[in-house]
Amino acid sequence: MTTDAITATHPDRLFASPYPKLYAGMVIPGGVQTELPFPLTAPKPHYYYLARNGIYAMAKAMKLAQEEVLFPAYFMGVERDALLAAGANLKYFRIGQNMNVDVNDIAAKITPKTKAVYLIHYLGFPSPVEQVQRLCQEKGILLIEDCALSLLSKIGDQPLGSFGDAAIFCLYKELPVPNGGVLVMRDRKYDNMPATRPPSLLSTGAYTTTAIWRGLRLQGPRFVDKLVWKGISAVRSARKALGIFPIATLDFDPSGADLSMSHVSRWIIHRQDFPAIIAKRRANYLRLLGRLGNVVAPVFDELPEGVCPMLYPLRTRNKDKVYKLLITRGIETINFWSRPKNDNPVGMFPEVDELRESIIELPCHQDLSVDEMDRISDHVLAIRKEL
Repeated sequence: MTTDAITATHPDRLFASPYPKLYAGMVIPGGVQTELPFPLTAPKPHYYYLARNGIYAMAKAMKLAQEEVLFPAYFMGVERDALLAAGANLKYFRIGQNMNVDVNDIAAKITPKTKAVYLIHYLGFPSPVEQVQRLCQEKGILLIEDCALSLLSKIGDQPLGSFGDAAIFCLYKELPVPNGGVLVMRDRKYDNMPATRPPSLLSTGAYTTTAIWRGLRLQGPRFVDKLVWKGISAVRSARKALGIFPIATLDFDPSGADLSMSHVSRWIIHRQDFPAIIAKRRANYLRLLGRLGNVVAPVFDELPEGVCPMLYPLRTRNKDKVYKLLITRGIETINFWSRPKNDNPVGMFPEVDELRESIIELPCHQDLSVDEMDRISDHVLAIRKEL
């Protein structure tokens, strides 16, 4: 059963979604101009419609075609596909049961053929980037940081994404923007990357409207939810009639790799209170950790200073069932990286197989109140008793 179908069969409204809401007033140009965080303050950031487009552009610029890139065994899929589309040859390294990077395994797998190490920071929590940075410098190879899930996180005063030769960020997963990816490159020789083209106004308008409609689902009783789904269906029908087909899919499409971030996303970004976002995400994560950490062994059992968590990873032996039960209780979660493609390294890394089979991501973003965090944890604890 689809998420939409499950939600539609339950009398209660959805009250928690994985990502922050987009309000209509945010898309109006002007208004409050906030101090922007890294990577938006980097000397010359490169903006893309999707983060995967930036990965593809980065791989092309670094000439990674036919080159060996060490890549983590635990990944979403689309980032890997963008590298493969650019011609890179991937060799996988071990990720442990707590999403911890095995630096020794990286070191053991570096050969004279290795051109780069691709390092993912999981859910805002830093991987051992300083160790990997030193290793890459010693070996004379490139370090690429994937910060798609780690915007606003730091180690000390240094933001994630500022350690490597390149870093990629996905804005629409942590901010209420309809699209947006940012690529930063350390070497100034990459300042003049290939030109990008703006997305069509019709496409941007359709996706922005749909995002606003989705936010409205969380603001009213059940009949509002039904009206919203009718609105979303109308927008989708109009989009199809106008020949506007989905851009943000689960697969990498090279034909759209040169699309840039929309101006609407830029307007929205300038209206965000970033210190407040960090504080709220940290407080919400700690709320869940305090109520669930003693019941279900946490993936990350503490929240280091500087970490801005993306989501709260919950372990469960009944992943698909818990995912559906939470939706029926008004909580939309993420069935995190669960279905690898046939050519993924299944069986080679048991800890990664376990992560794929057991992790659900609970929302802890800036739109959620303390009461809503408690409702989420109450529902999780109740479902555990039912199973």
